[in-house]
Parts: sequence; C-alpha cells; structure tokens
Amino acid sequence: MCGIAGFIGKKAILNTMTGIKSLEYRGYDSSGIAYIDNSKVKIIKEKGKVENLEKDIDYNIDSNISIAHTRWATHGIPNKTNAHPHNVGKITLVHNGIIENYEEIKDKLNYKPKSETDSEILAALINDLYIKLKDMKKVLSKLKKIVKGTYAVLIINEDYKDTLFATRNDSPLIVGKKNNEIMFASDIPAILHFTNHYYLLDNYDIVIATKNKIEFLDNNLKAIVKKGFIYDEKADSITKAGYEHFMLKEINEEPEVFKKIISKPTSGSIMIGENDISKYNEIEIVACGSAYHAGLIGKYYIENIAGIKVTVTYASEYRYSKHFFNTNNLVIVISQSGETADTLAALKIAKESGVDTLAIVNVYKSSIARLAKYVVYTESGIEIAVATTKAYLAQCLVLLLLALNKSQDENMIKELFKIPNILTKYINKDYKQVAKIVAKYDHIFYLGRELDYYLAMEGSLKLKEISYIHSEAYPAGELKHGTISLMDKNTLVIAVVTLDNIKDKTISNLKEIASRNAKIVTITVDADFKSDYKIQIEENILSPFATIIPMQLLAYEVAKIKGCDIDKPRNLAKSVTVE
Repeated sequence: MCGIAGFIGKKAILNTMTGIKSLEYRGYDSSGIAYIDNSKVKIIKEKGKVENLEKDIDYNIDSNISIAHTRWATHGIPNKTNAHPHNVGKITLVHNGIIENYEEIKDKLNYKPKSETDSEILAALINDLYIKLKDMKKVLSKLKKIVKGTYAVLIINEDYKDTLFATRNDSPLIVGKKNNEIMFASDIPAILHFTNHYYLLDNYDIVIATKNKIEFLDNNLKAIVKKGFIYDEKADSITKAGYEHFMLKEINEEPEVFKKIISKPTSGSIMIGENDISKYNEIEIVACGSAYHAGLIGKYYIENIAGIKVTVTYASEYRYSKHFFNTNNLVIVISQSGETADTLAALKIAKESGVDTLAIVNVYKSSIARLAKYVVYTESGIEIAVATTKAYLAQCLVLLLLALNKSQDENMIKELFKIPNILTKYINKDYKQVAKIVAKYDHIFYLGRELDYYLAMEGSLKLKEISYIHSEAYPAGELKHGTISLMDKNTLVIAVVTLDNIKDKTISNLKEIASRNAKIVTITVDADFKSDYKIQIEENILSPFATIIPMQLLAYEVAKIKGCDIDKPRNLAKSVTVE
C-alpha cells in the first residue's frame, strides 16, 4: 500500500509525477513530491488524488532529482500534514510500509513530530543517525537493527543534492536505468514510460544513485552485483485502451488470459518442479481477499479431481494459528502482487517448518515468488483496477490445472479449450437492466452451495468493493438457522446455481426466501426455475468459470449507476503490503 517513485535525470519532476500517477491504485488519500530547485529541497503536498497535487506542479522547473508518494493512510488521517514527503533536518523521504516501534524511537529521540505518521519518525531517526555518523551508507545499514516493521524508502539528503538513497525491508522497491538516468518505484507500472529494464532490490539492500552511477550494497556495506530484468509487456498495457474504466478493460482481457494459460507448452498441465501434487497427503491454501476465494475454488477441484484433502485459511489468521505440519504437506500461497504482507508472513512460517511451498503469483520475481520453493506465474498481465478480475480468474484456472495434473479427465481438459469463447459470450451480454434492480437495494445476500457458495463469496465481495452496497455471501442451506429472519420485501438475494447435483437443494432454499417476499436474482444453469430476474448460464462441466463474468460485470454496472469511483474505490488499495 502506498506508491513511491523517484527520478534522477532530465525532467525529473515530470518523470516522477508520471510514475506516481500510474501507482495511484496503491493509495490515493493524499500525495506529495519533493525536488531539488536551485540547490534547495522544495516540497509540495495535497490531500486527495494525485490530480489535486498536479495542479500545484510547475513542470517548467529544471530539476534533476525528485521523489514522490501517493498515500494509503495508516498512521494519521488523510491531510497535507500527514502526506509525504516528510522532512526532518537534512533528510527528506518518502516511505512505504509501517514502522511498528515508531513510538519507542520517537521517545528515545525526544522528537516532537508535526504529523501523526510513523514515517516522520523514520525521517527523524535517519537525520539523527546522519548527524552522528556523517555517512549515509552507515546510517542505512543501522536501520536493520533499530527499526521493527516494513519499509521502502527514497531519501534526499541536503548535503548530497545530486544523489538519491534507497533501502527496503519487506516492501517492494525496483530500480530502472536508461542511459545516464535512473528511476525508482514501488511497482513496475511506474517505470514503463521510461524503461522496461529494471533491478529488484532484496531486503536490506542499500542503493546510492547519482546521474551516472548506481551503487548496490548489502547490509554489511559490501558491493553487490545485481542481475537486470526486462519486462516484456508494452507500456500501453497500463492505459485504458479506449475502455471507460480499467476494470472493464481487464474483464474484457479475461478470455485471452485464459487462452494464454491453457496454451502453455505443457498443454494445460502445470507442473510443480518435476513432480505433481499427487505426492502430497494434504494441502493448505493460504491467501487474502479474492485470492482466498480462488483458493476455495481450488479446494473444490483438488479434492474432487485429485482426491487430496485441502484446507483454506485467511493469511491474516494463519500466521497466528497453531500448525500441524508433516513432510507430506504442501502449502500453497496465492497473491496477485506477490507482496501481500500477511501472505508473505504465512509463507515464512511454512518455510521455517520445512514443508514444501508453492506460490501462485502474477508478478515476476516478487517477494513471495522468490521465497517459495516452487512458483507458478498466472501471467495475467498488469492489473490496474483495485478490484481484481482477470487475476482472480487466472488464479482459479491455475488451481484447476494443478488438480488436473496427471489426471485422466480428458473430457474436462477438452472442455477447457472452449471456455475462452464462452467467456467472450458472457462479456458481450448486457447486465444493465438487472443492475438497475440491484442498485435499488441497500442490503443484499449472495447465496450458493459448495462451489456455488465459493463463487458467491467473490460476487459479493466485488459488489461491496466498488458499489459500497452492504452484501453478504452465505451458504444457502444455512439460512434457516437464523439468517432467514432478515428476509423481507426490502431484501434482495442473488443466488448462484451451477452444480447439477445440488441445484434442487438451492432452489428449495430460494422458494423459502420467495415466500418471505424477498426479491431473487439467479445466475443459473437451470432454465426451468422461475425467479424475479435471471442470468442464464449454459450448462457445462466448467460452468463456474462462465459464472465469474456476470458477477464481475453486474458489480461494475451497479457501481456505474451509483456513480462510484470504480477503479479506485474508497479506502482500498491494490497491493496490501502492511498487516
């Protein structure tokens, strides 16, 4: 959460602002920029989106160094005072992460902050260390022993006006270089307008960058050689390409994502190293948010196809739970960004326990990808909209392919190759009329049984994320155990009914709801069941994948009717890098 960018070279302000605008999906409560102008550090900050900051920027200023930040508030309300960059003494910095012991540090420094942030205390600490040590390399190497928590920082020191300093711990930071110019950022989209060549920083790496040189050091201040990477997608992958919203564009990209994954040389079979999941007695899937819901889809397919017991746990709970590992366990962690803090912490627990680990991530060489024993990349491309769509679909598909690995279910594998065209069919349908009905309600229940319930959980999350309607997913069979008391004429129920073996049970539950005067929308393969409003899905062994599309587009259309900020819903950020 939070996005940072920095630049050394010509048009530093323009390049830094271009970078930070492309990172706004990571936080948009406030933003700010610091730059060198006539040998002095200037800071501009504004509350709200980056466009508010941009109104105050003079792009004609000839600055060769700048750093910027777009904030998702953790410590302190969103305002100009709490916005980054923060300045203390000779130090001006932007920070992504959380300093857990900032109160302790503040007390030891006897420092009275202007803001409510932990980041200002980090600036005060670095300034204090610099006064004592007179050497920024030594200062940054000291942070590991003093600071508890996560950080990625870019620093301007008034004594070194041609230099940017950087370091990180458990918050992502990359460095791009082109000719004699250098750009720092917390994510790849921020540098694509400048270069697709970049370096990845490891924990506690220290970077000293000037116009002509990048110096990489480890925490012991020994020089290290970094391997460079090339991001092979085009810069226009972070544009809307004519679509009204990134979310709509990314939904439309789902058929191609699906096709790309199943067209790998392995003919739809994803291997874990040289083995497959059949050697494991039990699998634990650990994830957050939509990735957790994808994990539940994976549980259904792995148990029913591969015959392996699967448990799915929220990463935020997993890291504090009791674990019973054995050598025949596999822990699968799922994260779109590969930087999700709780999921990364859960992975570390599994690694320390000696069990095999597999990461399903979208970002190449992300922290989770580098730590896990095995990794499968979903390769769904950059996803800008905060509410995930194509990355979630890709995660579900990868888990299905793991279940199918080495299986003899040729019929299901054959059906896989039909799905891209089916997805396109449902993308092209019009959901506006149903959306008008949904938008009238303040309280909605998404219902389903087994796999349909897992799908309903994601449908409900999409709706609440971007339309702000109170929506709850619930197992259909559990209604009569209390929740049916909430059913009346002011309640709308959206039911997912795709599984032939249990659809009659769900339909029976819906009749109970109808008798309480609640309105019902069904997303169903059953052509005969009569509901108030129906989204018909053609019956197929892989109908659940088709069902994902109407739920995503229904949420999109409802949010559009309500005038919500679809790509940047309030209080949310794309990459959750803090606990």
